[in-house]
Amino acid sequence: MTRTVFIETQGCQMNEADSELMLGLLAREGFAPTPDPNVADLLILNTCQIREMASDKAFSQLGRWGKLKKQRPEVKIAMAGCVAQQVGNTVFERMPYVDMVYGTQNIHDLPRLVRQVFDENDHHVIALDKQKEASTFDYFEDVTQVRQNRGTSAWVTIIEGCNYFCTYCVVPYTRGRQISRKPQSILDEVKRLAEGGVKEVTLLGQTVDAYGQDFNDLRYDLADLFHAVHAVDGIERIRFMTSHPLDLSDRMIEAIAELPKLMEQIHIPMQSGDDAVLKRMRRGYTSDDYYRLTDKIHDRIPNVAITGDYIVGFPGESEEAFLNSVYSVSRAGLYLGNTAAYSARLQTPAAIWEERYADQAIPQSVKEERLQILNEAIRKQAMAHNTPMVGQVQNVLVEGQSKRNPQRLMGRNRQNKVINFDIPDGIDQASLVNSLVDVQVTEAYPFSLLATLL
Repeated sequence: MTRTVFIETQGCQMNEADSELMLGLLAREGFAPTPDPNVADLLILNTCQIREMASDKAFSQLGRWGKLKKQRPEVKIAMAGCVAQQVGNTVFERMPYVDMVYGTQNIHDLPRLVRQVFDENDHHVIALDKQKEASTFDYFEDVTQVRQNRGTSAWVTIIEGCNYFCTYCVVPYTRGRQISRKPQSILDEVKRLAEGGVKEVTLLGQTVDAYGQDFNDLRYDLADLFHAVHAVDGIERIRFMTSHPLDLSDRMIEAIAELPKLMEQIHIPMQSGDDAVLKRMRRGYTSDDYYRLTDKIHDRIPNVAITGDYIVGFPGESEEAFLNSVYSVSRAGLYLGNTAAYSARLQTPAAIWEERYADQAIPQSVKEERLQILNEAIRKQAMAHNTPMVGQVQNVLVEGQSKRNPQRLMGRNRQNKVINFDIPDGIDQASLVNSLVDVQVTEAYPFSLLATLL
């Protein structure tokens, strides 16, 4: 009997990759994905704990599914991901209609949990083992992920966990210490993707440029992997994220500059442009260290788009410290930056500080004001990057219809900039999807470009 599953994914690309893996595991158990939660036999919420609102959003969604379960008592509800890893079985006390909970390091337990709740009619089953010596990669060598993006591009996880323990971050607590996936396993997956028509792969990890540091029997890093993936026939574009400033080596930068399939976009979170804040965050570098790195990248890869992350309102952040972050956007020559107002995370040192030293906490109104100022600085910076591109020819990997105008197609250029483009009469839209085409830019906006197909 075929059952159906609906997965809602919150948060980052790592979670999206995890959801595709879950669908692959469930396919073996007779589950087919459905886009409609109202008819699904199994509802899975793959949660994220990076931001406070994401956690609140998770419990709100479970509440909505609880109402659905009153109408259809046979439906099963699962909570997965980082929030699940932290709250554990307390979710059953808060929301007793949830059937199972499993964490980021227990995706391999999903088939067993599903059999328990469906075949054995168990309730409140849980799997939250902490990562030890084994990696989740060890369980999935023969699992085919169910990809969710029309086959144009695909996420490939190459390293999990993080060793840095930044004072605001939950990743080491929810995903464990870093463990790198064996190169041959990665290459096998990339080859399968290429054989299936995928043209672009994004190599994923919380600290992707730390890849290979934990190998005991092999000297192999991200630069080596770049060269190996570059040699795979059928793959036309290679991206990677997220990089840590301390691990992005000269060898990696050289590989990006030299290998034509490596795209000229690097995501390097700065988090703050102020040295005192960076020290309290335990980031391990200064603003000057970051600028030396970005200067080196710009010098070696002149057309690169560097993107980053920022947190505003970290405990003790002065007005001067905040303005250092605003300055850093232009000083580092960033194209875009993801921004967030600081909010405490359970288990993290910063949360303890904020509770113990209440005078260091930044008022929410100040955080929101600073966030608006930083976002405006980033918007201006993005516009300065995009305006000179008007009239230029850009090579775009076509992903599908434009979100705002179905008469147009959209894709991304080498720098990962979104380009929407018009199509001359007589050309079939569908024939262009998953192909590389040249377009000429006609208009520039801060976060996208408009073009015409050549």
